[in-house]
Amino acid sequence: MSERPRIVVVVGTRPDAIKLLPLVAHLRAAHGDAVETLVVSTGQHKEMLDQVFAVFGLAADHDMGLMRPGQTPTEVAARALTAFSSLLDEIRPAVVAVQGDTTTAFACGLAAFLHGSDIQVAHVEAGLRTGNKRSPFPEEMNRRLLGPVADLHFPPTATSEANLLADGIDPATVLVTGNTVIDALLDIAERDRLPDAALGLDGLEATDRKLILVTLHRRESFGEGHAHAFEALRRVATERPDEVEVVFPVHLNPNVRDAALDALSGLPNVRLLAPLPYDALVWVMKRSTVIVTDSGGIQEEAPSLRVPVLVVRENTERPEAVEAGASRLVGTETETILGALDELLPRGDAWERMRPGASPYGDGKACARIAAALVRAVGIDVAAPSAFAP
Repeated sequence: MSERPRIVVVVGTRPDAIKLLPLVAHLRAAHGDAVETLVVSTGQHKEMLDQVFAVFGLAADHDMGLMRPGQTPTEVAARALTAFSSLLDEIRPAVVAVQGDTTTAFACGLAAFLHGSDIQVAHVEAGLRTGNKRSPFPEEMNRRLLGPVADLHFPPTATSEANLLADGIDPATVLVTGNTVIDALLDIAERDRLPDAALGLDGLEATDRKLILVTLHRRESFGEGHAHAFEALRRVATERPDEVEVVFPVHLNPNVRDAALDALSGLPNVRLLAPLPYDALVWVMKRSTVIVTDSGGIQEEAPSLRVPVLVVRENTERPEAVEAGASRLVGTETETILGALDELLPRGDAWERMRPGASPYGDGKACARIAAALVRAVGIDVAAPSAFAP
């Protein structure tokens, strides 16, 4: 076993990787002499995960290989709990850091807790709440259940901190950090490299069309919800053939992919693409007029790029962007989505009002705050991090 205390960072989905790999890089660069940082991948969505690892120049130290076709959340949780428990016996970390609200984040956090008091559980992006345990499903309950399990809580905003305190979490274990996704975003946005033409983005750097970036994948919208949203996109593309271009990196889940292809294939100004590498996605985001999404990460990222967001959900655990006017909840009804697009595409006063100058989600220093707190948690004295205050 290493003489240095081990910090294990668990990466499950692509958003996990985007938000946690910058933390891994910072831990190794700033505190590598004091702690050993290991990356454990659950092996979900391997193709999309590999893209993110490549962007950040990192690799997993352990891969649990949990992905199975058509698996249910119950099956994922059971396999993650068993596999990660066995891995903990082998690598014996001092801290396990999990992120957000995935089923694997909760299962791995629970496995670390059940392993005994020798392992501290750190929850990155803690405290987000919609108040509806079935929306988003199963994410809302995953993050609520992680709260009592975790020893260290890193909420991104003061609103998230207040949610944790209302749940009875000890204030001494809570540090407001900003969101690590802003650290990743600012790094990648500054690079601004022209994407590989093979990704299907050729010509967009010079187009006069207004870009609508679409990312839709939420489980609770499978079926009717996505059908209504896709109909709105079909209509705006059909009615504005020379003005608008829709860029839709389609999620690999067949429930999303099959419906999107059925609704939107064959339209000359709609690009149905494979999931994009993170740097290419940021490149498109920077050039978009509006983003239509149900993604939590993009709700956090877009305000930093001053791109208005239409959230295709009935509620959001990220109310800060709505309160700042940078995003708008539009639900899944076709006419509501279409009406919002008609209002924003002219880039008039309504569009400008949704482009605030400051992001409520971070200043690019979240990883530094979290890394220092993790190192202090294993008994190594480093400068105490200051909380994020937008």
